[in-house]
Amino acid sequence: MMDKQLRRQAQWLRESWLWLLETKVIGKDAPEGRLSALDVGCGPGFVMDELKGMLAVKGVDVDIDMVTACNARGLDVVEASVYDLPYDDGSFDIVYSTFLLMWLDKPVQALDEMARVSKGHVLSLAEPDFGARIDHPPELADVRDIVVKGFRSYGADPHMGRKLREVYRWAGIPAEIGVHAGVWDSEQLRTEFHDEWNYVERAAGRRNPIRLARIREAWEKTLEMGTMFSYNPVFYALGRKRE
Repeated sequence: MMDKQLRRQAQWLRESWLWLLETKVIGKDAPEGRLSALDVGCGPGFVMDELKGMLAVKGVDVDIDMVTACNARGLDVVEASVYDLPYDDGSFDIVYSTFLLMWLDKPVQALDEMARVSKGHVLSLAEPDFGARIDHPPELADVRDIVVKGFRSYGADPHMGRKLREVYRWAGIPAEIGVHAGVWDSEQLRTEFHDEWNYVERAAGRRNPIRLARIREAWEKTLEMGTMFSYNPVFYALGRKRE
């Protein structure tokens, strides 16, 4: 189920990532597939799939099952910790992560290690801020609280998006911080309904089923009426270490 969510996120953000890389990182005239990149905490490799046409990408992940799955699909991925990457200093043009820092106890240390193996660029292509999530009408306002508590219970930092400038500064890496555009229209909200609701249910766990049932009723009603609005900001950081 989590793999499905990761794939959806990669598909949603693909065009934004390609635009950022082309316009702000490697330039429009960079030879396609020539620059080397390392995907740190690559998981099932879905982001590598989206970017491999633009970059020559390798990956690392601490989960051997993820590594095995990636290798079975022809992706170049090895088992390693973000805190101890098995590469020499300056091995890659670009080192990036997506939805990784929110799961780490020591994000600054992770950025330090990512910077070590990079020739310059250290990118966080996606870090959400669930505390800034907007769900409207008011009957849906509790969704934010459910998601925040859910991710916190899993050991994640649900507010990492707003902390990106802070963690990059502590790592000594100047960075441009921004947020990905994207508000779904009513049609896409309907299309994504079941997967999005399952996502909220997983975050809720077994807490307060009556509350959850009330929210679902309001979710379905407002979706049918076309009045539902949902937005969860996903931030990025485009860092380049000092020479």
